[in-house]
Amino acid sequence: MLLAEKKQSIQYTDDFSGRRKLVILLMIGAMLLLITKAVQLQVLDTQFLQKEARSRHVGTVKIAAYRGQIKDRNGESLAVSAPVGSVWVNPQYCRMNTGRKAKQACAELNNETKLKQLAKLLGIPLARVKKAFDPATKRQFVYLKRRVEPYLAGQVKALGLPGVAVVREFKRFYPAGEVTAHLLGFTNVDDQGQEGLELMYNSTLEGVAGSKRVIRDGARRVIEEHDVESIKEPEAGEDLTLSIDERLQYLAYRELKAGVIKNKAKAGSLVILEAETGNVLAVVNQPSFNPNSRKGSKISHYRNRAITDVFEPGSTMKPLVVAAALEGGYVKEQQMFTTKNLRIKGKWVKDGHDYGTLNLTNVLKKSSNVAASKIALSMPPEYFWRFYHSLGFGSSTGVGFPGEASGSLPEYYGWSAFEQATLSFGYRISMSVLQLARSYTALADDGVLHSVSLLKRDQDEYASRVLSAETAIKVRTMIEQVVKKDGTAYKARVEGYRVAGKTGTVKKAGVGGYGKDYLSVFVGMAPASDPKLIIAVMVDSPQAGQYYGGLVAAPIFSSVMGGALRVLGIAPDEEQSMSVLLTKK
Repeated sequence: MLLAEKKQSIQYTDDFSGRRKLVILLMIGAMLLLITKAVQLQVLDTQFLQKEARSRHVGTVKIAAYRGQIKDRNGESLAVSAPVGSVWVNPQYCRMNTGRKAKQACAELNNETKLKQLAKLLGIPLARVKKAFDPATKRQFVYLKRRVEPYLAGQVKALGLPGVAVVREFKRFYPAGEVTAHLLGFTNVDDQGQEGLELMYNSTLEGVAGSKRVIRDGARRVIEEHDVESIKEPEAGEDLTLSIDERLQYLAYRELKAGVIKNKAKAGSLVILEAETGNVLAVVNQPSFNPNSRKGSKISHYRNRAITDVFEPGSTMKPLVVAAALEGGYVKEQQMFTTKNLRIKGKWVKDGHDYGTLNLTNVLKKSSNVAASKIALSMPPEYFWRFYHSLGFGSSTGVGFPGEASGSLPEYYGWSAFEQATLSFGYRISMSVLQLARSYTALADDGVLHSVSLLKRDQDEYASRVLSAETAIKVRTMIEQVVKKDGTAYKARVEGYRVAGKTGTVKKAGVGGYGKDYLSVFVGMAPASDPKLIIAVMVDSPQAGQYYGGLVAAPIFSSVMGGALRVLGIAPDEEQSMSVLLTKK
């Protein structure tokens, strides 16, 4: 029995010894495998580890491009971009990262203290912050707030919340605010042009975004002071230099706004052109909006009415009709016209007063519809139409502004005699304020019609002659009388300068015909001896008791023209005033 027990003990000892040897061999084998793998990774195959490290700690981020500035003709900034930060969160961060540091950071989310701090910094509800962190959204990118000020972005980073990051972007700012709003338009939260010149020249201004590799910490936050490398540098957008003069833009805006308020009008528009080039020096509208803070603004206020809206121009067409008839030899300079009520195919054309017999100058000075009708009817319809068409009526100016209106000019082969007559005093034809101002370049620049431009240029390569210099000067001299004391636009005069221009008072067309409201219009130029500026003004539906162009629009013209001539240093040309100025010296 003892022998049997001894044999069994020896057997157990042998079995234990064998198992121990097996375990030792397995451990040695495992260690050899680990050593082999380590050598392979660290010596023979380093790319794998580098790739893993990059995937965990190196990332690629987008670098926003600087949007080009918009400047006035003198280099003053009208639209600039300022660096800001946009705060975003990855709701899946805590689920995707299970490392020790990540777990510690994510544990802080269970305490609402930092979430409340974040909500307070960004000025958003706590519920919105919590929702952004909710992994149930399945999204990996949720904006908390776009375009926050840099100091706020820094405070957000300092909180050290897991999954929260700040990306650098740019925010557009318009120093002149509502003064240039209709012209410049604005960009959206992604810095893309939405209205005005921002939209029109978006591809020029926007630039091209770049990218760079960055190092992230254990919580996947970008360590900004440790950029790995630049992949592609951002390309800034191009600057845009406009024809606009910011000084005149402010002046025009102020005076138009005051005029609209004074006359309790619905709206108003004003354009200033450089007579010898067609450059647009100012374009303003009322009501306006603040492009830096559009909350509460009506979408209808975004329209640049001076370019996008059309109206019937009324008696401002009469000087052009006289010019067409003189140029074609259909009337003589000294020809006389009776102004008794005119019956045309059963319809009447009348004047507000009995003017008796008038020469061409007084036809314009008194603004006789009857005489203007007779002048229009003296011309063949096709000739009359072609002249109007040569001035750009019925087609866009080519300035390219978003939503630009073409206006309307009916084809001549469908005209009745009465319709041809009404075209002479600005009915049955429609145009924008910009088109109206442009047409007067033909009178201001001795018969040369200019294209218009919102970009600065030294000369107009697209100018065309539509009148002889002789005819243009004759008509310009005639409409100087409109601004004299007994003319319809006495309130358009500018002290020290000869002014030439024409009023328009038009019944406002509506659905189903003409209503009770009027449009008050004036377009003119100065100095009349050698015009440098053209200004067109339209006031929509004045309700303060006056509605005539000479009483509503003309005073606005006078204030703007007088200020503009002084700002630009254009010398007076009125002989009497020159004598007074010399005497004072």
